[in-house]
Amino acid sequence: MPDAYQRHLVPVFFRPFAADLAARAAALRPHRVLELAAGTGALTTALLDAAPGARVLATDLNDAMVTRGSAQEPRAEWRQADAQKLPFEDASFDLVLCQFGVMFFPDRPGAYAEVRRVLVPEGRFLFSSWGPVDSHGYGAVFQDALEAAIPEGAPTFLREIPHGYADPAVVAEDLAAAGLRLDAAEDVTLDGVAESAASVAIGFLTGTPVSAALADRPDAAAVRDAVTRAMTDAFGPGPVTAPMTATVYAARRMPGGAA
Repeated sequence: MPDAYQRHLVPVFFRPFAADLAARAAALRPHRVLELAAGTGALTTALLDAAPGARVLATDLNDAMVTRGSAQEPRAEWRQADAQKLPFEDASFDLVLCQFGVMFFPDRPGAYAEVRRVLVPEGRFLFSSWGPVDSHGYGAVFQDALEAAIPEGAPTFLREIPHGYADPAVVAEDLAAAGLRLDAAEDVTLDGVAESAASVAIGFLTGTPVSAALADRPDAAAVRDAVTRAMTDAFGPGPVTAPMTATVYAARRMPGGAA
């Protein structure tokens, strides 16, 4: 999965938003930064380019992602870590970052409480979450194609997990429950440029948990072919571009535990 994720999804989905989030982070002039759910390091690299003086500790729950990321971005320190049980001392960081990772936390208020714990007073937490799947040009077409190919019950991962945490009011409540104050929530729409629609389809099919959902199906190959054709029909051959919307959140730890 890390190889497919890096090859087909990172350049199209994550690098454009990484540049945006890294610029916001660099404007805060951070010294000690913790990155959660760093994946293979798209945001890590963008941040170190934008703020070369920052000390960045990049973490991910998945050992394979950490291995791939540490080889790709050796300027950062890398460590396997669970965002819901961070192995770091209190008040260790002045900035915590997370790009498109909070949606995967089983207990978001619990994870946010850990973020608060490791932040210094007035420390900042910047993170992003995808909007609804219909606001993602590639994701919407992919999910429609998948549901057409498996009408009896297509995998709902894309709609329910990466695109299932899209209400800023819910996010604000989760942050407040953890003792963090939401300062801003801004929708950002950027273009994702891919070498082909087929490449994006392959990324979704092999670089996400959709791959596991299809693995035991006797018609898995036919489903993959049908989805790839549908995406190519929708976007056309050759290089393709589609808009993608995410929300960027800025929160902080209040001194004395006030939310």
